Amino acid sequence: MTQTKILVVDDEKFITWSLKQHLEKEGNEIFTSESGEEGIEIFKAEVPDITILDIHLTGMSGLETLELIKKQNKDAIVIIITAHGDIETAVSAIKLGAYDFVEKPFDLNRISVLIKKAVETLSLKREVSYLREEQYDKYSFNNIIGQSKPMRDVISLAKKVAESDANIILIQGESGTGKNLIARAVHYHSARASEPFVEVTATAIPDTLIESELFGYEKGAFTDAKTAKKGLFELASGGSIYLDEIGDIKPATQAKLLRVIEERTFKRVGGLKDINVNVRVIAATNKNLENAVKEGSFRADLYYRLKVIPIFIPPLRDRREDVMPLVLHYVKIFNREFKRNIKEISPEAEKILISYPWYGNARELKNVIERICILEDTEVIYPEHIPSEIIDQVDTAPEEKASFNLPPEGLSLKNVEKELIVQALQMVEGNQTRAAKLLGISRDALRYKMQKFGLL
Repeated sequence: MTQTKILVVDDEKFITWSLKQHLEKEGNEIFTSESGEEGIEIFKAEVPDITILDIHLTGMSGLETLELIKKQNKDAIVIIITAHGDIETAVSAIKLGAYDFVEKPFDLNRISVLIKKAVETLSLKREVSYLREEQYDKYSFNNIIGQSKPMRDVISLAKKVAESDANIILIQGESGTGKNLIARAVHYHSARASEPFVEVTATAIPDTLIESELFGYEKGAFTDAKTAKKGLFELASGGSIYLDEIGDIKPATQAKLLRVIEERTFKRVGGLKDINVNVRVIAATNKNLENAVKEGSFRADLYYRLKVIPIFIPPLRDRREDVMPLVLHYVKIFNREFKRNIKEISPEAEKILISYPWYGNARELKNVIERICILEDTEVIYPEHIPSEIIDQVDTAPEEKASFNLPPEGLSLKNVEKELIVQALQMVEGNQTRAAKLLGISRDALRYKMQKFGLL
């Protein structure tokens, strides 16, 4: 078991000797100093876990020594020794960050109890620090895979936002594009990283409960409200609240969200008192909020308030150069998780993976690679290892040269694509499978394009 390193700073030799003898018997490593100046030098050199510091020292005072220790390490645990009845000085030390204090003459057993509590606190702090570092590494921008220019632009913008004081961010993109990853990276690379990141998925909370979940409630606000409860906004104060699928929140709740965002205050359900919060709001949606505003299902004022800094993540099919880097990233993860040894992807398999439109985006791709790693014991991924539903939607036939000539005045590619789809559907009397075959695409791809052009 690692010894606890303790520094004792006191100008009374008997006290430093007594503490050293007593604490060494309990298995601690002890350093002693008779002045604040020497104590600071020992603190810098040895980095003790706990410092026991007399507040009244000859030369540099105990309070000055405490301040310098805290400048060296703001999380340092310092126990103050003070004269009997000098509570005012002890309170000043606590305000400067001292852990606790004992009055002279003190009981050595009281010191032992304090040391034990301090060690527990130190252990907890180290665990929190470790978890914080783990989260920082896990949600590092370096772990967001994207070599394409659109993704490089997204990551660059997200980094700027993380480092800024911006309190409102709107992340838009289809399901599976990585909105959650961007949101967490923004939080864990910001000045708020040590504070909470609270995630709220609007679709996972019943409409009748979402208000009390977000804002909390007072005792007696409704039948089952036996005690008051803090809402998620209060729990996130100082940090970030991630409102996923915000486009699905009902208009009544939208109005209250607008107030929180604009005024940084809200009332609990059944409450009369305004509660202030300092929180960064990161909203995300896979819906077109501009269309939702036009349709009347989303408040225009909330939309424009959220859209202060919009981040749009393009779908994977629009940045196919990101497919293989993602594949290799997931292979590495699942090789480790499932003890596999996949070393490469064959050119034929690579062509299929790049050609498939990935309507579920990176999430769908990850699931496919996970499935391959679970089921296939191979060092090379070949086409036969790829699920048939993926292969069936990829046209592997040689490309035919189009006989269509572009007119000199040009034309709208969007209109041509829509017209070809309309003609194909008319030729087969609306049979989508046959129309897709005529156009050389999968039925799912046809349905996606029909939805895009308002033909469904």
